[in-house]
Amino acid sequence: MADAIVAERLVKRYGSVVALDGFDLAVPEGTVTALLGPNGAGKTTAVRVFTTLLRPDSGTARVAGLDVVADARALRRGIGLSGQYAAVDENLTGFENLDMVARLYHLGRRASRVRARELLELFDLVEAADRVVKGYSGGMRRRLDLAAALVARPSVLFLDEPTTGLDPRSRIGMWDVIAELVASGSSLLLTTQYMEEADRLAHQVVVMDHGRLIAKGTADQLKDQVGGERLEIVVSEESDLAAARAALAPVAVGELVVEERIRRITVPVAGGAEVLMESLRRLDAESVKVLDVGLRRPTLDDVFLALTGHGAEPDQPAEVTR
Repeated sequence: MADAIVAERLVKRYGSVVALDGFDLAVPEGTVTALLGPNGAGKTTAVRVFTTLLRPDSGTARVAGLDVVADARALRRGIGLSGQYAAVDENLTGFENLDMVARLYHLGRRASRVRARELLELFDLVEAADRVVKGYSGGMRRRLDLAAALVARPSVLFLDEPTTGLDPRSRIGMWDVIAELVASGSSLLLTTQYMEEADRLAHQVVVMDHGRLIAKGTADQLKDQVGGERLEIVVSEESDLAAARAALAPVAVGELVVEERIRRITVPVAGGAEVLMESLRRLDAESVKVLDVGLRRPTLDDVFLALTGHGAEPDQPAEVTR
């Protein structure tokens, strides 16, 4: 299988700040790669280089077989980009936005109108087609922006945190649309801070920090790297913590963490439901009353913490200028 996107030793600096520091990436054709990392990791900088919006200081990158610097003009005709914020004209209707984009791609008057109507139907915007975008909800604007990125039927699509700020229902709807695009053969690079999004959509997950690739694999493989399963138990009384800790120690495969203020014990375990039942039996034998119990896998914050040494954090100056 050929690669739709290839980057080798990409470097991009903003003064003394290094946004990309020898970044490497390979995205196979017809697949989704989710690019994860804390804010400030360089995700958007990478996307802007791949989409010819930024010129790298050194290194090489090819998208759909074209060099992002030498073949920038030709490349722009064959890719689609939906950024962090919906780039739509609020004073035009949904139909007018898509028709305008199609004409900019020189599709011609009739073909532009046909393509606009096709995309409005695909993204469930037919009823809002003739409404001014200023009155659209955030989810509708995101769908319209993604529709605009697909006007020219790009073979490679870049989505930069497409569901940030959306409510759960709108996010799930966007995931369904993205899954359909991939099923039709598109290659996709998706930047996100949601592990759930990567779980659902990505064939490959790449984690970057400080402009470098630091881990890659499936979502499950990355979660396994940070310790697999953990048992979280909240006891009724603080006085039960000592007994609970002693009862759970034999099932732990690592160090237990006790949070006295909230009466919670976190136990790294292996064995799934069986170890959960065994733990409850042990606590019952010690007459420890349990208020809450759960067998959980690592969260996105856990992955960030283990792989980068810190969790997701506020935007850094470098990200503002990416």
